[in-house]
Amino acid sequence: MLFKHKKISILLIVLFIPILLFPQDGKVLSKILKNGELRVGTSGSQPPFTMKSKDGKLMGYDIELAKMLADVMQVKLKLVEKTFVELLPALEKGEIDLILSGMTITAERNIKASFVGPYLISGKALLAKSKRIEALDEMDELNRPIISVATVKGSTSNQFLHELAPEVKLVLTKEYESGVKLVLDNKVDAMLADFPICVLSLLRYPDSGLAILDDLFTIEPIGITLPPNAFQLHNLIENYLSALQIGGILENLEKKWFQDGSWLIRLP
Repeated sequence: MLFKHKKISILLIVLFIPILLFPQDGKVLSKILKNGELRVGTSGSQPPFTMKSKDGKLMGYDIELAKMLADVMQVKLKLVEKTFVELLPALEKGEIDLILSGMTITAERNIKASFVGPYLISGKALLAKSKRIEALDEMDELNRPIISVATVKGSTSNQFLHELAPEVKLVLTKEYESGVKLVLDNKVDAMLADFPICVLSLLRYPDSGLAILDDLFTIEPIGITLPPNAFQLHNLIENYLSALQIGGILENLEKKWFQDGSWLIRLP
């Protein structure tokens, strides 16, 4: 066992031995163990969940969680980087075993995939220059053709704006950093994204005049995305998350990646 936390290691062994010794029809889990490799899909562009360091390596909350998953399963971790919108199709095709990429649990996605969690609770927040934020404090003010808002294509932010602010000029991006840059360059009025991503933008660009709207538009559960019929893998990861929560490891991860900010020096 590769865990440094002995109590957590013992708890994980107790939880997972029955699953590993008595397989039922867990083809996905059996394949992972046989190949000795866990393929985790991630966008690499959703800080602080998943992002790239100066040397091009993937890092973040989800990356660290993925490493813990692979460790407890005693397999190698293979990170498969794809754009956010490509992740669910890749899971459906069997190109990856699971998704860890700040993905919100929704009914629509649950038709195509299974979710474990949530391991974090987030919400939609509006990021804009401080001089614009006061004018956009209501959905009615946002829902106008003269207002332009950036969101990541295929994200729940994209869907949210399409449904509740159909009049807004929607600017779709491949990743969040592109949306932040559009706000910084005054090319859009605002960006709608998960709250942690907006907070990170304030930390990264402290002198840019960025601000976040005080009230969140939604409350959203973030989960680990699995193939729909991977029952044993689902059970394994569900127990694993419970153990991490009981041991306080998830809380420590949240503090490290969402509150500390010391890792920012590793970013390009």
